[in-house]
This record gives sequence, structure tokens and C-alpha cells, in this order.
Amino acid sequence: MFDLRTNMLRWDTNVKNGVCHVQFDRRDILMNKLAVSTLESNMIMYDLRTYHPEEGFAGRTQKVTKSTVWGCHFVPQNRELFATVGGNGSITLHKYCYPAERKVECGEGMEKGVPGTVDMLNQKEICPQPIVSFDWHLQKEGLCVFASLDQAVRVAICTKLNLY
Repeated sequence: MFDLRTNMLRWDTNVKNGVCHVQFDRRDILMNKLAVSTLESNMIMYDLRTYHPEEGFAGRTQKVTKSTVWGCHFVPQNRELFATVGGNGSITLHKYCYPAERKVECGEGMEKGVPGTVDMLNQKEICPQPIVSFDWHLQKEGLCVFASLDQAVRVAICTKLNLY
């Protein structure tokens, strides 16, 4: 993570796989969550509220599909919901659940972050080829558009997102 204002590196880590996509949960608030999608079907969710000098930010790695995760995209109307798009043409809807305590004392007056859990809500294989581009509509909750390597652009809607 590079701070352009101070021209300094704030934090770096190795996720042990090629990174395909990164996204913050919202642009208009303090750093909260960072989603990283990688090769070999992994998605990592970092809690960016508490930084530990030795361990960095707390994160949880989770397997999502049986192929590369090309993107992780938060729903603009609800930052706890997000979709991952896979190399097998699937869209998976997830919900991030915050832990009871977001930080714990780890001795010597230092605090360490606690990552939350990620629950899969639904998954659907839509395309025969990888989905490489995805975006949520900013005003219409659940409406999304995506493109895949089968040279098609598709529009989809995820219903009942207001229940989560």
C-alpha cells in the first residue's frame, strides 16, 4: 500500500499467488476492508482498521471457486456484501461478518486486528468462459453488468440484497 500524499510505502505483504484484483469496500470512508482476489481460487479479506508493526493488517484467506478469482466487487449500497467472479464463469455472492471485537491486546500496549468471517450466500455459473470485468450499478441495488472471454456482455440482477 503506497501513500501518494507522503510518497511512502505504508504496508506490503506477500499473498503467495498472483494478484488479479484489489478493491476497498468504499471510497468515502476511512480505510475499512480491502479485498484481494488471486490465482488458484483464493480471496483474501483484510481488516484495515488496526495495524500491527510486525504482523501488519489482519486478513482471512478463503477458497472461493475451483479456478482463478478474477475480481472481488463490493455492492455500493451495502459494504458487507460483495461478489467474486471466477475463471469458471461463476459469480459468487458473499457477506462479510465482523468479529465481536475488531482488535485485541497483544502485550506491551500494542493492538492486533481480528479478521471477520466471509459467508457464501449464493453461487451461479453463468458463462462458459472466465468473467474478466464486472461492475455494480450505483443507484439500482443488485443490478450488475459483466463481460466474459466468450465475447459477451451480460446484465444480471441479484434480488433480495436488502435482507442482508
